[in-house]
This record gives sequence, structure tokens and C-alpha cells, in this order.
Amino acid sequence: MESLLSLVRARGLDVRTSYLDHSPPNPVQALSGLDDAVVLPLLLTAAFHSKIDLPGVLAAARRRNPRLSVRVADTLGPHPLLLDALERRLAEAGVAPRADTAVVLVAAGSSDGSANAAVAGMARAWRGSGWWDVRPAYASAASPTPAEAIHALHEAGAPRVVVASYFLAPGYFADKVAAASFEAGALAVSPVLGDAPELADLILARYIEASSAPARPRPRVASGR
Repeated sequence: MESLLSLVRARGLDVRTSYLDHSPPNPVQALSGLDDAVVLPLLLTAAFHSKIDLPGVLAAARRRNPRLSVRVADTLGPHPLLLDALERRLAEAGVAPRADTAVVLVAAGSSDGSANAAVAGMARAWRGSGWWDVRPAYASAASPTPAEAIHALHEAGAPRVVVASYFLAPGYFADKVAAASFEAGALAVSPVLGDAPELADLILARYIEASSAPARPRPRVASGR
């Protein structure tokens, strides 16, 4: 994701990276030494990470630095710019909107039903833009799977079916989806969103939205005496 964040830094922003798990630094470390910050979750849907994990680590950061004032931006999705980025990646895979081509929009999937519903909403919003149809699918935790969605579209009469990878970065889910989709008869699978310029525009937009919102009040620190 560093190439994406380099695009954001080129817009004049001071950007610190952090990770909720697996890799350092964590948000507490990244916020160290700051008194004011905008935290922008690089997440495509609002689910466990944004609703539980992130508030927890921000509370830990405030306990460490009671002066810290934080504004938290919305997750990246859903947003129309993501549809533009998805079409860009499909074009790179040799696929343009056609009336004989259906799209399966594949996300990671979540145990949070509202997150899956947001992906389904993205698919509905994408319909009518030149594709035969657009349907959602999920790599885990929800149905339909990519293979199930591809088979359903073929059974419904779609002449061609392609898969749009709704992932920020390469990894296990992207590889799993690509393999399963080709096995199920997909004509093409798009690359992950990665450093699509539309994502840099969206990050900037989320930053501006959060910057104009009131800062979350600093917690009071009780005196020990």
C-alpha cells in the first residue's frame, strides 16, 4: 500500500502508516508524539475492524497521551470512486462494460451483515452502467461464494462473466478468489485495487470530511490525589 500512500503524500499531507494486526507499527505507536490527528481506516466496509478494533486501539492511545485529539474518518466504502477504480482494474484485465458481460463483485465477506449489505449495495449501484448484470459474492463468512455467483449468472443466461476483485491489496483472499473464479468459468478476474488513483482521491476526500468535523473530546484524567 506504500505506493498508494505515496500518491496521497504527493497531495501535501503528512501521512503515517499503521496496522491493526500482523505488522508494526500499530496505531498507538503511529500516534505517539502527536496531539492532533485524523485517523483514516483503509477499510472497504465498516465491520469488526472499524467498529471494535480501531476504537479499542484509539482508546489505548488516548490513555497513553491524554492530550491527544483524534478525528476518525469513515471507511473507504461504499463510494462511487470505488466503482471507477473497479472499472479501471477490469479494463486492465481487458474487460470493458458490455451488454453481454456480467460482473461478480467479490469482497472478503464478514460476519457483520451490514458490511455484506454494503457490498450488495455497491453491486446494485453498478448495475445499469453498461453491464449485463452485477452481483455480489464473498470470499468467506457469507454467501454466495464467487463460484456460486458465477454459476448463477451462467444459469440466468449471461453470455460472459467476469470477476471484479474488491480488495485493497494482494494476499490470500485475492489469490483464493482468482483460482476459484477461473475454475468456475469466469472469463477474467481483475487485479486488486492497489494504488488506483481513484483511491488516492477517495482518501483525500475522507480526510477533508473528517478534518471539518468536530474533534472527539479528550478524556478527563482523574487526579491521583
